[in-house]
Amino acid sequence: MTDPAARSATLYRMVMPSHICPYGIKSRWLLRRRGYRVDDRWLTTRAATDMFKAGHDVRTTPQTFIDGKRIGGYDDLRRHFGLAVRDPDGTSYTPVIAVFAVAALLAGAVNSLTGAPVLSLLLPERFIAIAMMLLAMLKLQDVEQFSTMFLNYDLLARRFVPYGYAYPVLELGAGLLMLMHLFDWLSIPVALFIGGIGAASVFKAVYIDRRELKCACVGGGSNVPLGFVSLTENVMMIAMALWMLARVL
Repeated sequence: MTDPAARSATLYRMVMPSHICPYGIKSRWLLRRRGYRVDDRWLTTRAATDMFKAGHDVRTTPQTFIDGKRIGGYDDLRRHFGLAVRDPDGTSYTPVIAVFAVAALLAGAVNSLTGAPVLSLLLPERFIAIAMMLLAMLKLQDVEQFSTMFLNYDLLARRFVPYGYAYPVLELGAGLLMLMHLFDWLSIPVALFIGGIGAASVFKAVYIDRRELKCACVGGGSNVPLGFVSLTENVMMIAMALWMLARVL
């Protein structure tokens, strides 16, 4: 096999005053990283782009050619090099992992800034409160899409549609009040209410009805499967409320 370092590739990509194709930049970077000399050819007008696509019978750019053979777009180039290609319809737990990881870091930072031991009982308490707020923030980015996905499984939202719009606000408010230890008489029942209904809804949809749905826990545009993660979110809210209720009593 020819040494890749001695090979060259030709890349056609859109570079216009109003648009520079990001996948073209990624393709060029990947080729150079693999040791290819890149003949970087710009398509600087819409007419030139359309002419190129018609001439090579392709629907999109960028397009990479190696040894005169068309490899294809960015995803095709990754496949050519044996790299993974993201499936836009595939399920992923990455959004939830990111939320929980950031929540843990923020909880530790808050402990440090307030003079509390980083590893103390305040850590899980603050972690849950911050995680609730982060999850609510993701839902609030597109409440309409969240509420639509939420209707697929939430028992209360199906009977009272406005609840789907109110849920992220209730989750955010409860998390904030719990983090600040304010108005326990309000935050505790709210967390118990939304957490209890949410847990029952997820349990019924997943473990009784055996439905395969996407979870709205990190917003309506996610591909997180409904199940353990969403149940964990609701159980955390319930546990937090019960913990704070025990402290009050």
